[in-house]
Amino acid sequence: MTSTITRSSIALAAGALLAFGMVGTGQAQMLDKVTVAGWSKPISEITNLLAEPDKGFFKAKGIELGYVPGTGGGSAIKNMLTGKADVAFTDPASFYQALDKGEKLVAIYNIYPQNVFNVVSPKSRGITKPSDLKGKKIGVYSLSSGTRQNLQVLLHQVGLTEKDVTIQVTGLLNFAPVIQGQVDATAATDTGLFVGKLKGLKEVNVIEVRDYLNVPSDMFVVTEENYRNKKAVLRKFLSAYRDSAAWMIKNPKEAAKIAIKRSINGRNEGVNLEIIKIRNISAVSPTTDKKGLGHFDIDLLQKGAETFRKLGLIKKRIDMSSVVKSDLIP
Repeated sequence: MTSTITRSSIALAAGALLAFGMVGTGQAQMLDKVTVAGWSKPISEITNLLAEPDKGFFKAKGIELGYVPGTGGGSAIKNMLTGKADVAFTDPASFYQALDKGEKLVAIYNIYPQNVFNVVSPKSRGITKPSDLKGKKIGVYSLSSGTRQNLQVLLHQVGLTEKDVTIQVTGLLNFAPVIQGQVDATAATDTGLFVGKLKGLKEVNVIEVRDYLNVPSDMFVVTEENYRNKKAVLRKFLSAYRDSAAWMIKNPKEAAKIAIKRSINGRNEGVNLEIIKIRNISAVSPTTDKKGLGHFDIDLLQKGAETFRKLGLIKKRIDMSSVVKSDLIP
């Protein structure tokens, strides 16, 4: 009798567990869709996002991740505002300018606390400081990209404007024009410079924007409405993103392998590894060391907003404490 009861109990328990497992599986499939509007195409430096089919960081938090490519931080915000995405992967310059135009936005996560923008030129051009850019032809990724906006910051530091130079759109990570002499210099990023050197860029001078204004390079930004109404989903999204960023920092070699199949520019594992290492460095700062990945230095962002206003890049005063929120960061 004892043996029979035991077997029956086990059978019932197993059935219950199976049923629970089926329900659990069904629940796991009911994911909240969150689409990110990127500033770029799916390139290797964002492998932590692209690795979702392999690693499942977002699915583990109940998020179905989507990605809409862009041509700069401004286009990322535009894609979000037109309903193509829920979250914009954008830069502070684009954020400031959108707020200045009256858009209701909130920054919720500091992706890259370090400014990674620069202006690169062959040493033969003799461009070593912002004032040397006067009268020169300068490449930018796009007219809505952080490369253009950070170039504006450099120019304004020495009393110049875009009218004092000639701007030419060269495309993402494209150093061919500067190598071939079609432009005198090009506004780029740290990873862009690394790729440019691989493609034949020789002796160069580099003007680092962080030496003039070290605001973050990229942030996650949402509409004020979504910030108010979708806190639970956004918390899950940020928790998953933080896990993915921590994974790439800890496992750059694994990320470099995944980038081969997931990114549009990651065919070389060794190159992927170097780019990922460079980007990992920009994801941390003294603030993130103290508070954790994703946290902001609001005073620095406020300084950035005030600088943009003084330089005439925006007109309104922006109180960053009202538009930068950390309460959703895990």
